[in-house]
Amino acid sequence: MRIEHIAFWVKDLEKMRVFYETYFDAISNEKYINRIKKFESYFLSFENGSRLEIMFRPDITEANNHNEVQKLGLIHLAFSTGSKEKVDALTERLRNDGFEIVGEPRTTGDGYYESVILDPENNIIEITE
Repeated sequence: MRIEHIAFWVKDLEKMRVFYETYFDAISNEKYINRIKKFESYFLSFENGSRLEIMFRPDITEANNHNEVQKLGLIHLAFSTGSKEKVDALTERLRNDGFEIVGEPRTTGDGYYESVILDPENNIIEITE
């Protein structure tokens, strides 16, 4: 068994699609639009077959999760780059492009080499080796 996809609501569907395409090599499908429900979404596919669905509907309100104050539920996504050097390079690329780095590259207590960044809508992203 495997996870087929993970989905989350976003405020700016196009900005989020471009972010994941640009920095995490996602490949997007055509936008799905349901005019009756005022729902739009993209499925973003990754090299290993995993998928992320980003969804928009104007009546969805923001969650209270924050990098430092968290609530129960899904809290971060982790992307494996394959090496420490790639973690460092992607972290620097994101920093140079103005994204917030909330955890500098390091080896964690559980043995991961990772950095932690915030995507354009402040979702927590771990970048691992």
